[in-house]
Order: sequence, then C-alpha cells, then structure tokens
Amino acid sequence: MELIQKKGSNKHTFTFHDDYFNYAIKDKNGSCDENFRYVDFPKKSSVVIERNEWLRNVGALWIVIGLFQIGHAMYAGAPLSGKGFWMVIGLLCIGWSYLSTVRYSVFSMEPLKVYVIQERYHDVIIEEIKGRRIQQLLKYYGDVDPENDPENEIDKFHWLQKEGVINEQELEQKLAEIEFLKHDVQPQYFN
Repeated sequence: MELIQKKGSNKHTFTFHDDYFNYAIKDKNGSCDENFRYVDFPKKSSVVIERNEWLRNVGALWIVIGLFQIGHAMYAGAPLSGKGFWMVIGLLCIGWSYLSTVRYSVFSMEPLKVYVIQERYHDVIIEEIKGRRIQQLLKYYGDVDPENDPENEIDKFHWLQKEGVINEQELEQKLAEIEFLKHDVQPQYFN
C-alpha cells in the first residue's frame, strides 16, 4: 500500500511493506528515502509548523505603506484612487502566506525524523503504522519463551501491555502461562 502527501513543493510518500515502511520525501531542498521497521516507530510526536515568514513580513510592510498613503492622501485632501494598491498587495501576500502554511506531526527516528503532513491522509498513515507496529511486536515478542528467565518474560509482557499491544486479560493469560511453565519445568533426576 502506498500513500502520497503533497503540500506546496513538499511530497511525502509512505510505502507499507510487511515488515517495514519506506518513507520518501522530496521538497525544494532535495530528497531522501529511508526504510523503517514498524517496531521502531515512537508513540509520541511533536508538531512543526512551516510558514513563509518573509512573505508575511513583506505583506505587513506593504499594508503599512498602503495605510500611510491613504492617510496622507486624506490629510492632504488628494483623491484616494490608486492609494490602496499596496494595501491590497500586502493583504494578498499575507493571505498567500497563511494558505501556504504546512503543519507536520514529527516522529523522531534514526537516522532521520519522519514528517507526516497534517492533511486528509495524516490519521490513515499514523493508524496504519501503529497497527502494523502492534502486529510486529506481537510477532517478535507475543509468545512465552520457556527458555527465557520467567522474570524477564513477566517484564516483557508487562511492557507489551504498557505499549498497548496486549490488554489486561491477555496479560493475565500470559502471566498464568509463565507461572505454569515455571512450576512445570523442574529438574528431573534419572538413575
């Protein structure tokens, strides 16, 4: 499955495979492409807002110039025709700056951060990765390993429950299974 996000000159492509996802980004500064395992995807994210500050500042300056021209014309008793031109240009610049704002959810991963544009596919992408993360954690750690130390196994399943991979009932079942194996596996002596 592949989902593509576009906003302005930014293009983010998420390609989902069974054991990993590919994150490809292309923007005005260049491009990169990286594969990530689902189990490495963090639960927490931050938000980054990308704005065109220059366009906003120039727009504000032109609005001030336009207001000054209108004020000066009114004070001098001159006709107002054409005096609001810079104010209109300034409003258009500020409007364009606002419309070109891009919000991202940022997930810190190695070797680079994953930026998900907050648009119509945002929640679909996050839920897909989190769902596959849970499946991958269950695949790697979901079974009781009788060869492992029982205390380590107990800690592992408490961690899985804390990560939201298993619920309380499943945790109790796994702990009961560990307890059964702990008492069932005892050294037997042969003559």
